[in-house]
Amino acid sequence: CSVNSAELTEQPIRLARQQLEASFDSDYGGFGAAPKFPHPTHIESLLSTWRATAEAKNPDLHALYMATLSLSRMATGGLYDQLGGGFYRYSVDQRWAIPHFEKMLYDNAALLTVYSDGFAATGESLFGRIVGETADWICRDMQDPSGGYYATLDADSEGEEGRFYLWTRDQFDELLTAQESAVAREHYGLDLDANFEGEAWHLHAAVPIDDLSTATSRTRAQETLDSARDKLLTSRETRVWPGRDEKVLVSWNGLMIKAMARAARVLGRNDLAESACRSADFIHAQLWLDERLLASFKDQRARFPAYLDDYAFLADGLVELLRYRWRSEYLTFACQLLDVLLARFEDPNGGFFFTADDHETLIHRPKPFSDDATPSGNGIAAQVLLQLGHLLGETRYIDAAERTLRAAWPALREHPQAHGTLLQALRGFLAPPENVVIRGDPDELADWQRYVSAGYNPGRSSFVIPADAKQLPGLLAERAPQGDGVAYICQGMKCRAPVSNLEELAATLRSVA
Repeated sequence: CSVNSAELTEQPIRLARQQLEASFDSDYGGFGAAPKFPHPTHIESLLSTWRATAEAKNPDLHALYMATLSLSRMATGGLYDQLGGGFYRYSVDQRWAIPHFEKMLYDNAALLTVYSDGFAATGESLFGRIVGETADWICRDMQDPSGGYYATLDADSEGEEGRFYLWTRDQFDELLTAQESAVAREHYGLDLDANFEGEAWHLHAAVPIDDLSTATSRTRAQETLDSARDKLLTSRETRVWPGRDEKVLVSWNGLMIKAMARAARVLGRNDLAESACRSADFIHAQLWLDERLLASFKDQRARFPAYLDDYAFLADGLVELLRYRWRSEYLTFACQLLDVLLARFEDPNGGFFFTADDHETLIHRPKPFSDDATPSGNGIAAQVLLQLGHLLGETRYIDAAERTLRAAWPALREHPQAHGTLLQALRGFLAPPENVVIRGDPDELADWQRYVSAGYNPGRSSFVIPADAKQLPGLLAERAPQGDGVAYICQGMKCRAPVSNLEELAATLRSVA
């Protein structure tokens, strides 16, 4: 049968699950051997697979185990900056001990998102701490005062890779009290043999706080470690810094907008959503010109016609922001971005080219489906088209997502593990998303929003739209405010009767699950 008439099924999702288990490192988490990359799309696939079976008689607990072991080992290893927050690019060894020290915005965006999901799924305090510390690092070191997020921090400083991040025992003893040094040295591995050239240590969580022999109680150990960490980080800030690439790339900013909005939601931290809004507003003001995006901003100048990833990732980030706090102008902007994708990037045979139809002519006009260092632009485009298509009743969007999945179907069937982002879109196509639209005063309905947003439900999105929001597009125009608050619950295009109190809302969502 032809590609366009093939039946779309869960078969690639099941096969990807098998492939991920085959490449899973059961000793140290992650997938494959050294050099070892974090592969957040693999972890996202496994969390989604577990969640789809969580209510079943035999939930896929091994999928959850593979995801959480990977998250735990990366967070406690040298891939993670134990003092400053954020992740390095990859590990040169199998055990996540020594990284390549470059820090990329896109890696940290994808990992911030998946750690937020891991925290929502499990309540594991380690994951919540990693989310908060990584988001704090982004706000502190990687956000321009004008709002955009910077691209990278180099691996080298003073001509040596990793120099900025390395420590000696003498430095710990000089900066810290005797008790702080004892606890920090044991925890961060300085009581073990040096793990870097020149008798230096790259920090990792060698001994869990609960197992420290140098502490009298867990509470005391945590307080001592927090104090030591603050002093070490303050001292590190005075060192010669690695170079920072201060370009603002729209695609990577789109990924980070999504990540910060997701972190804001799971941690209940409004400041992180404010950070994401500042990036979105900067892009709209500086890089959205004549109904088209530009891709890059540096030295007060916006340059280069934007690519598929710029449009898709930014639209996805805006939708995530809408889930945290409604702003009608973000919905308008997201729809404008998708409309440009449909008009300028779509292949009539399905899927999206990487460049627009009026881009400079290339020998080959690529149409990438697989995930690479960043998620697949086609996969993210399909996800957000399905999300907004069902929310607004916009069949053009849903049809375009289906055409993308059909065009990618041979690749999905043959190499599903390499197409995690498109597999997430396939899930959303086969089981249309559940949208909960709440109308009323957001402050008065905060407990409704908390309830609907709680836990890990990748198939559900909720939006609290103020009662005074006017001229809403598509189906949203029919979700009228009523009384003190009302919730509309729809699975795809099928909607239940509206509910007017939290108890009814909770009962209805339980019956849906």
